[in-house]
Amino acid sequence: MSRGEGKKADRKKNYWTRLVSLLEEYNRILIVTADNVGSNQMQKIRKAMRGKAVLLMGKNTMIRKAMRDQLAKTPSLESLLPYVKGNIGMVFTNGDLADIRTKLTELKIQASAKAGAIAPIEVIVPAGNTGQEPTKTSFFQALSIPTKINRGTIEILNDIHLLTVGQKVSLSQAALLQMLGVRPFQYGLKVTTVYDNGAVYPAAVLDLTDDDILKKFYRGVSNVAALSLQIGYPTIVSVPHSVINGYKSLLAISIATDYTFPGSEKIKQLLSDPAAFAAAQAAISTPTPPAGGSGGGSAPAPEPGKKPEPVEEVEVDENMGGLFGGDDEEAY
Repeated sequence: MSRGEGKKADRKKNYWTRLVSLLEEYNRILIVTADNVGSNQMQKIRKAMRGKAVLLMGKNTMIRKAMRDQLAKTPSLESLLPYVKGNIGMVFTNGDLADIRTKLTELKIQASAKAGAIAPIEVIVPAGNTGQEPTKTSFFQALSIPTKINRGTIEILNDIHLLTVGQKVSLSQAALLQMLGVRPFQYGLKVTTVYDNGAVYPAAVLDLTDDDILKKFYRGVSNVAALSLQIGYPTIVSVPHSVINGYKSLLAISIATDYTFPGSEKIKQLLSDPAAFAAAQAAISTPTPPAGGSGGGSAPAPEPGKKPEPVEEVEVDENMGGLFGGDDEEAY
């Protein structure tokens, strides 16, 4: 074996040992794409992640083989294997995944639009003076860009939508942007997939807030309750609705008949005495006076010449304080 082959074998062995140790030490892995990321930028990213995460690049075949050898200890790694493809790297951490992703994606550099590259963003060349000599007019005309000569330099008359997302940069477009000194693209690591203690999910899940998760949970509870009520199959989330709806039906029967129970007595008394019913409604609609007010509970009289402030009405919740839905189809 030559000296060069021996060094190559040693590098593979060291890389394998390091990869296996990282798989055993860390429970969270971010799969990142490294398209158009240079070695200098990669070194800066590694330096910024020091103490928080470990960035490892390498051949996908070796990464997959190391993962398969670890399946006996960590079977959940098998679900990560399909994502080890393309120009990717792995970020190992036990810290907060959202925080690590934010730091990774912030480390970007401006780059020129090279011919053949795929535009990640839209590129618009603004109208205005380009600083170019009139001899370059034919170049702008070849690109169908309207120009005029102003004080000995070329001026673009209108904003030019030069590139759209996903469009391949042509030689003339790259030359134009280079001529104007425009570096429109930003390149850096992009997180695509997350491995978190055996669970694998897209990186977009990291954007969800606690409020988003609660809304999705409540929406699921609402759907289950509505379905249960519709088909008449009781569940934990539908029982409160069934109870309150049954109570409402019982009240309606009691009011329409001579049957009375403690819960309906007060309602029947109010309905039999219109004056008392109106007084009860007025008491509910009247706002409570502030603490420390004058005796008797009346609001203070407005100052002379000053228009009294409007009284805010208090809504009456007919669904037992809003805990249960009003109709059978409604839920929390």
